[in-house]
Amino acid sequence: MIVVENLHKSFGGIHAVAGASLKIETGSITGLIGPNGAGKTTLFNVIAGAHAPTSGSVYLDGEDITGLPPHELFAKGLLRTFQIAHEFSTLTVRENLMMVPADQPGESLINVWLKPEAVRNAEMDVRKKADEVIEFLEISHVADELAGNLSGGQKKLLELGRTMMVDAKVVFLDEVGAGVNRTLLKTIGDSIIKLNKERGYTFCLIEHDMEFISRMCDPVIVMAEGSVLAEGTADEVKANEEVIEAYLGTGLKNKDTPKPVAVAGGQA
Repeated sequence: MIVVENLHKSFGGIHAVAGASLKIETGSITGLIGPNGAGKTTLFNVIAGAHAPTSGSVYLDGEDITGLPPHELFAKGLLRTFQIAHEFSTLTVRENLMMVPADQPGESLINVWLKPEAVRNAEMDVRKKADEVIEFLEISHVADELAGNLSGGQKKLLELGRTMMVDAKVVFLDEVGAGVNRTLLKTIGDSIIKLNKERGYTFCLIEHDMEFISRMCDPVIVMAEGSVLAEGTADEVKANEEVIEAYLGTGLKNKDTPKPVAVAGGQA
């Protein structure tokens, strides 16, 4: 679904992404890991249109989407979430979800005046969709709570819910587990798997928690110094000496090197 070819992004003299090439297969849950500063979030930002690339190409279903702005990518079904949730804090959970669909009739003052019934009907449809999302994510108990009052994990669920309010093709999740307790992280993981299996969502997620990555993702792509270092199953990348060296600064040949599983407990 997504093809990235020789992507570069520089900020002055800093090469945040340096020739990264990768593929995200339709229907997959792909993990993206790597040491801090590896270029993971910058790669997401370029794919999702927040930053224009210095060079290279990005394709969605064979269409060149390089450099398109986020609102155009949104319309094409490419969505992303953020490490720090971007909720409307003074709106309820339900209202946050209802804000998502574009081109609602009620956005036009003329429609409000001249077509009030059409506006009401459209709003009822959006509300129904929001309630379905709330039920799917099992957050009915906070449906009328102000989003600013939610816990970190609940805000991450709300961000996931917003992607469900439109016909998403591929969703990029940036550190969905950051600041989330284990119980809610399991709920989030279950929801991602359910969306993938039942609704055909394609996901790519950055995550530090290798236990979560191992449970969720196949394949796992490892970045280091702005480019792709390795790709494989979670077990394969955890046993890869180059990956271990990228994380820990030492290889398997050193007797004092922690076992490959130690990578799972480190920061990605």
